[in-house]
Amino acid sequence: MEVVNFADRLAEAVARKESQLAVGLDPRLDLLPMELRGEAVLGRAAAASAVARFCRGIVDAVGPYVVAVKPQSAFFEALGADGFRALEEVCEYARSTGLLVVLDAKRGDIGSTSRAYSAAFVEPRDGDPPLADAMTASPFLGHDSVEPFLAACRRHGAGVFFLVRTSNAGAADIQDLALSDGRPLWHHVAELVREWGEPFVGEHELSSVGAVVGATHPRAVSEARRLLPQSPILLPGVGAQGATPADVARAFTAGAASALVTASRSVIYAYRDTEADWRSAAAAEAERLSTQVWAAAGW
Repeated sequence: MEVVNFADRLAEAVARKESQLAVGLDPRLDLLPMELRGEAVLGRAAAASAVARFCRGIVDAVGPYVVAVKPQSAFFEALGADGFRALEEVCEYARSTGLLVVLDAKRGDIGSTSRAYSAAFVEPRDGDPPLADAMTASPFLGHDSVEPFLAACRRHGAGVFFLVRTSNAGAADIQDLALSDGRPLWHHVAELVREWGEPFVGEHELSSVGAVVGATHPRAVSEARRLLPQSPILLPGVGAQGATPADVARAFTAGAASALVTASRSVIYAYRDTEADWRSAAAAEAERLSTQVWAAAGW
């Protein structure tokens, strides 16, 4: 079967839908709609079933307005084996609707362990498609720890987004530390990601190796684009964390598909701020954000 570069698949999806929005699936039991929350207290199996139903409903609601969903694996894994089965079900369902799946797993370890993570998340499984099209990963153990993810890009058309400058407040404790030449540490990480991604640039002049950069730091977004001219940038932080589409506009200077804006809680729990049904509320917020991001990107 022909291997299609992840960045090319992303670019084609962005052009087709005129959207650069990915909706995060962060299913917190205490925030589920009341009709599902009652089931969630009946044990892990029932909770996992409720989570799967909720996420499938969100996929249906936001599907017309987004190019990808970003399941946060921790919320599923917290429910044990039932939760992981729910994750598999949700990923398979999302891909069956034509959406890309970017699994937010943030894995990274010595080479042999990273090989197992890669096999679990972005490589074909016994003849079946991979769980996800792309995943997030940590680069902080160096080249040998990321090579298995790069191999999945090479062999299977996977994508990987490495943590570069994250959106949380504590990121400054490590990522902003000054190197001997005065640059922040994250600039060096960005340059490594650029180097790792150069062999995986596709027909749309974008690499399958991207970077996670918090949208809550507009200056960092601009600097990251300069350091990563062909890397897609995954931009969390729009919505509940306070960033706006205008804050990320500079991320798109390398092309319409050169960044993905992710919004999670502000979309999937939008019903909490309105009288609308949870599906309708999520659809309306996804449509609003998608339109705003497209306009801000200028494409």
